[in-house]
Amino acid sequence: MIINLSEIMSVKGKVEHIQAPIELKYFSLEGNDYSFSEKSLVDLTITNLGERSVKIEGDAKVSLLIPCNRCLEDVETFFKLKITKDLDLNYGSEDRIKELDETNYINGYNLDVDLLVYDEILVDFPMKVLCDEDCKGFCKVCGTNLNKSSCNCEAPDPDPRMSVIRDIFNNFKEV
Repeated sequence: MIINLSEIMSVKGKVEHIQAPIELKYFSLEGNDYSFSEKSLVDLTITNLGERSVKIEGDAKVSLLIPCNRCLEDVETFFKLKITKDLDLNYGSEDRIKELDETNYINGYNLDVDLLVYDEILVDFPMKVLCDEDCKGFCKVCGTNLNKSSCNCEAPDPDPRMSVIRDIFNNFKEV
């Protein structure tokens, strides 16, 4: 959703409260698309600070279905987004590039709520997602999900070059 800030910018000190829907169908990252299982409205408060500056405050709750890093089962991952941004609209796109300002969600007087939400999820996106701390993953030979059933595959022979290190760990298990 695009919010035009020109009306808010017309009066210094003006405060506008807006509830905007998240129109993103999925969250894309590094070639993967993660679907939303829940999206709340983005509750925004936009304040004109004067001199072409605005303060954006807001919050939203979303949850994504992200595959477990071990067994690839979808895990519902919750994000409670807390948005606080101070924007200076005196900067043009060239000035923002020079200042390394990464406000890609603002274009002139238009605020793109979906890009704002995308950036907030990106900052909070987990490095690793597990369905359970004790997730067994899947068999490297046959691909069976070891959380759901076991398989009769033989355990691969350990690398003989690692035998010395294995002996050290076996002798000092209490450490």
